Amino acid sequence: MKALLHHIFIEQAKRQGKKLAFIDCTTNRRISYERALMGALIVANRFKVYKDGYLGIMIPTSAGCALSIIGALMNGKIPVMINYSTGAKENVEYAKRKCNFETVITSRALLNKINCPHVKGMVYIEDIMDNIKKTEKIKALLLSRLPLGLIKKTVHSGDTDEECVILFTSGSERDPKAVQLTHRNILSNIEGFSKVIQLSEEDRILANLPYFHVFGLTVNLWTPIYHGMTIITYANPLDYRRICEIIKEEKPTMFVGTPSFLWGYLRRSEEGDFKSIRLAVCGADKCPDSLREGFLKKHGITLLEGYGTTETSPVISVNTPDANKPGSVGRLIPGVEVKIEDYETGEECPPNKVGRILVRGDSVMKGYLDDLEETSLRLRKGWYDTGDMGYLDEDGFLWHAGRLKRFVKIGGEMVSLVRVENVLEKYLPADVECCVVELPDPVKGARIVVAVTKPINEKEIIKKIAKELPNIALPKHFIVIEDLPKMGSGKIDFRKTTEMVQERLH
Repeated sequence: MKALLHHIFIEQAKRQGKKLAFIDCTTNRRISYERALMGALIVANRFKVYKDGYLGIMIPTSAGCALSIIGALMNGKIPVMINYSTGAKENVEYAKRKCNFETVITSRALLNKINCPHVKGMVYIEDIMDNIKKTEKIKALLLSRLPLGLIKKTVHSGDTDEECVILFTSGSERDPKAVQLTHRNILSNIEGFSKVIQLSEEDRILANLPYFHVFGLTVNLWTPIYHGMTIITYANPLDYRRICEIIKEEKPTMFVGTPSFLWGYLRRSEEGDFKSIRLAVCGADKCPDSLREGFLKKHGITLLEGYGTTETSPVISVNTPDANKPGSVGRLIPGVEVKIEDYETGEECPPNKVGRILVRGDSVMKGYLDDLEETSLRLRKGWYDTGDMGYLDEDGFLWHAGRLKRFVKIGGEMVSLVRVENVLEKYLPADVECCVVELPDPVKGARIVVAVTKPINEKEIIKKIAKELPNIALPKHFIVIEDLPKMGSGKIDFRKTTEMVQERLH
């Protein structure tokens, strides 16, 4: 594998020509592959004025964001994808300090929408696109008409082990880390899961996850480009009604989402809205049984759960139409190895025994930028320590038991907060979300508290869950937080939730 991501885009643009590359449902623009190639070449030329190295990009999911990423790579710049959903100004300043760069390509419309002030170094994509001269367009047109090999020679060439993006970890537990992913990382990941999930250029993908999140970047951008699909973009994954309309109107054949977003689509959709969908994948957080059952009952769609991390580009395992064990996160994709390590002894665990999930393969990151200590803690002898707990069963399916940080020691026993959540979700009303957190306890070391989005009958719920959970795992308090804090990906922000619970209890 010697290809670079932006070279693969050029190959598909030349091959697909007038086929639609992007249906941008935010701006109502339809852009063919040949026009997308011209656009990327113009952007690449415009980016020449910025310093080499890292280039910040903070634009919502759209054709404009995609072409900015591709244009940056064509010009030899490395995109640093910045989260605008949680403290955009602070995230821009943090990224600039961490990665030592000056320029951030962003959108004036975005800043107005999220009330983010101008930060020194911001350049607006609207200004770049509005001031394109006729000569630039002609030059890009002529370049795009050249034979494939010649076009590749006019853009950046390099090694597949070069960085192609910097993504930040969620920061739900501590300050975000800057993950260095290479062309090889992302390409090997796409090639691995494409062998088990049959994808083709006939597919149309709904792309509404943010590109600053690895799930969005790999699965909603580079995967469809790799296969020459049409990408249907929409910038706001929380606009549930509009997304249901887009699926009905534009007829994507596949979509991926986090449970939080998928619940929204299930509730706001009507029967028949999703009849074009042949493949729906749930990731980034555990998929509740009730969500799976809801999609199957209302739309006849089997939600396939997968598992991944930012550091593994992201996919580690996925259920497929041919091999699906609901509740598991599927079998490992080709090219990925997993070892389950005993938490206390460091020995490899036998099947069905819970331990640390370690991963090896070409999709494992280069490292954390400028953080040798954290890199060496997490990358050991070629294995990446995910910080997650789980087990492999006798059929090779991986079962996720939660973050190691979401296991707590109570009275000398290890208790999984995720397990408590799973049992709770069976008995809570369908419209109630929960998040289980741990607070210090002077006697037992820790106590379990549940944040719920609506008041519930606590005694009745505890009576029901007591049949499935040991006494030490039963919650001591329920706190109502109507809007649980979320990350940009839709995951619950455990750190903020814990802080809110602590405030309300004191």
